[in-house]
Parts: sequence; C-alpha cells; structure tokens
Amino acid sequence: MGVLFFRFPGAPRAITLLQVSRKSSLAPQLDLSFEEPVYARRIWPVRELAGRVRELVEQKWGDVWVEGEISNFRPAPSGHVYFTLKDTDAQLPVVLFRRQAMLLRFRPEDGLHVLVRGRVSVYEQRGQMQLVAETMEPVGAGSLQLAFEQLKARLKAEGFFDAERKRPLPTFPRTVGIVTSPTGAVIQDFLNIAARRDSGLNILLYPVSVQGDSAPEEIEAALAALNASGLVDVIVLARGGGSLEDLAAFNSERVARAIASSSLPVVSAVGHETDFTIADFVADLRAPTPSAAAELITEAQHSIAEHMATLEHRLERAAHFQLLQARQRLSRLPVSRGEARIHALLHQMEQRMDDLSFRQEAAVSGQLRGYQHTVAELAAAVLRHDPRRELAQARARLAACRTRLDRSLERQLHASAATVSALDARLHSLSPLAVLDRGYALVLDAAGGLVRSTTQISPGDQVTTRLSDGAFTSRVEATKPHRKSVKKKAKN
Repeated sequence: MGVLFFRFPGAPRAITLLQVSRKSSLAPQLDLSFEEPVYARRIWPVRELAGRVRELVEQKWGDVWVEGEISNFRPAPSGHVYFTLKDTDAQLPVVLFRRQAMLLRFRPEDGLHVLVRGRVSVYEQRGQMQLVAETMEPVGAGSLQLAFEQLKARLKAEGFFDAERKRPLPTFPRTVGIVTSPTGAVIQDFLNIAARRDSGLNILLYPVSVQGDSAPEEIEAALAALNASGLVDVIVLARGGGSLEDLAAFNSERVARAIASSSLPVVSAVGHETDFTIADFVADLRAPTPSAAAELITEAQHSIAEHMATLEHRLERAAHFQLLQARQRLSRLPVSRGEARIHALLHQMEQRMDDLSFRQEAAVSGQLRGYQHTVAELAAAVLRHDPRRELAQARARLAACRTRLDRSLERQLHASAATVSALDARLHSLSPLAVLDRGYALVLDAAGGLVRSTTQISPGDQVTTRLSDGAFTSRVEATKPHRKSVKKKAKN
C-alpha cells in the first residue's frame, strides 16, 4: 500500500488523503505537470501557484470519502459549519456550507466519528488544503438514530419528559380526537375497539400524513386545531409500525413541542410495542399500539360495565338461591298451617292498609282545614283593602279638584279680560286716529313727510290731507303763517 502526501505552507503536518495500492490504476494517473524541469528556472507568484495547485487538486480529488473524528467544531453565524477531521496521525480542515448543513439529520459535535464525502480544495488566502463537504454521516450509529438520541437528550434536559407535567386522562371522555391517516388500518382498529368497549364514545378524526416531509407540519396544525375547537376531551396521536425512517415525523422537534404545548391530554400510540419515538416520551400517556390506546381511553367505562355485569350475575344467583330456600321451607310446612299463615298475613296487611287509610284521611283533613283558614284570612284582608272604596274616594277627590280648577280658571279669565279692556281703552285714547275723530287732520308732503309748519311747503306743492275716514290730495295756493310764528322766526 502507498500513501500520498501533500504539504503546503502553513499546514502543520502532512495530511493523508487516500490510501492507494501500488498496483492500482490511480498511481500512474497522478500528474504533477506544474513541476518545471530542474534546469528551467520559473518564478511563480504565490497566488498563481496556489490557484494552480487548487485546480489540480480539485480535478484529481473531486469526490472522496474521508473518515475521522470531529474536533474544533465551530458553527458560524452565516450558517456555515467549520471543523477539523482528524485521526491518530493527521488532521484535515473541513467546511460544510449552510445549504448542506441544513440537510443533516443529526447535529455534529466534537468527538463524533463520521464519514464525510466531498471534494478536496485549497483555501488560497491561507495556502491551506481543506475538504469541502457535501454529505456527512456518523460511523456506527445511523444519522436518524443519532438525531433521535440528541433530540431526546435535549428535550429531557428542558423537562419535557418530567412526570410532573404529565396530565391524567379524563375518566369518562365524551369525544376523542384522533390524529392519523384516514386510509390506514389504524383508524379502523381504533373505531372497532372503541365501539365494542364504549358505544357512547364520539370519535373525531383529523386526517394527516403520517410519513413524509409534510407530516410534522400537518401534525402540528392538527394538534393546534383540536385544542382550539373545544370539541374533544383528549387527543390520540396514532400510526402503525415501521422503520426509523417511517417514524421520522414523530421524532421531530416540531411535533414534540406541539405535544408539550397542548392544553388537552395527548396519548401517543405510534408503532408497535417495541417502537419508541420522541412523541411517546413527551405525550401524557404512551400506548403500545393504537388498539391499546382505545382500550386505555375506554378503561373506566369498560370496568364499570364489567362490574355491573358481575353484580347482575351475583344478584341473579342470590335471587335464585332465596327463591329456592323459600320453596324448600314451603314444602316442609303442612298445607293447613300454610293457609292459616297466609290468612294471618293477609289480615295483617288489610289492617295495615286500614290504618294507613285513616292516617291519610286525617292528614288530608288537617291540611284542608289549614287551607280553609288561610283562605278566610286572605278574603278578610282583601275586604279590608277593597279597591272599590278607595277608587270612589279617589274619584270624589278628583271631582273636587276639577271644580276648584274650573273656578280658578274662570276668575283668571275675567281678570285677564278686564285688564285687556283697560289697556285697549288707554291705547285708543292715545291713538292719533282718535284725535282725527275730534276734527283734526294730518298734512303730508309729496314725500310722505308730516307737515308741521308753513315753512315746509310752498305754493304749488302737492300735499295729502289725512282725515279720520280717509284722505284727499290738494295743491297749495298760498301760505299764511301766524304772526307769532313770524316773530319767533325773526327772533331766531
């Protein structure tokens, strides 16, 4: 066997890439064509030389599997993962980019022995060889089993499996919500057992996919919908058996947290008795099979039915035994003595009936007398408070009030009429029309203004004279002012 080594500046030690047999056809294919003859001197820039080496390495080692132990595991904020793959003799830097890291089914950690597939490349900025990983799987345990163990340990540390948070199932549930596939045999087995053990139990099916990439999301939505509906008392998460890959949906963290956040008790009935999932540990109760889940839910009702059947059987046996004993005692008695005993019993029963009749008659008579007394008292109270008398008194008071009101209104009307008459007389005495009735007149000029002096008009002006019964228009021929007015005007 031969071993191929490369050493680059900055690399701490030789890195083993692949063991190749000397007889293998790969040996003659190694082409170090970038090497120059000894006699030719060529100066390479560092960047160009590192790039040429990277091209050659990626071309020759574009798809390799490397086995080793993870150390110095460093996840970056960008989502990329950096770690070192090492064994007892060498180490190799590895980078796993975000898209490939998201596809891993387990969580890498220091000390884990893994098998990595990728391409060998050179990180030119450091002059360091590295492995650009594409896939990675643990050596020994499968990735699904490792992811199962890691998630189980993390949820256990968070208290998801604690017995204190487990809730008891309702003793007599009215409706059970079952989350499973509508086409599988699980739902039929569950319905058959539930109907046989508790015919009054209602079953509400929420159909989901129990396998595939969409199964965790559908199961989470189903648990949330059943909790919000208020229609069920307990939820059963059911699926038939299968491989670890088939049960992957029930080992997801998404389903585990949905079960933990459920306000209703959840029964996990996934797989067979030997199958264990994360849902089994988080649920309030784990049933070995879906059929066992139906039996556990209906256990109280079935126990009561069995107990009732046992009591019924015991009652039948006791009655049969008592009847048998009575027949034996009757067969040992003489006929005459039996007849006398029967007559004595009949007489006692008749006397007892008469006594009860007398007591009933006395009790009924006493109750009737009490009722009659109560009715008499109520009738007297009604007579003392006869509404007709009170109504007559109220009508009399109303008539008196109405009479007083009429008289008061009449006096007020007379007083108001007298006041109006006096005011009318005063108004009439002050009216200018009343003055005109005494023979006076009002003279208005052409503009409608009142003529108070002869100085306001001139000969030829047209004036209107207002009398008490009308008016007439005339023209001024001449004005003759009084002497007193002339003197007063001259004085001014």
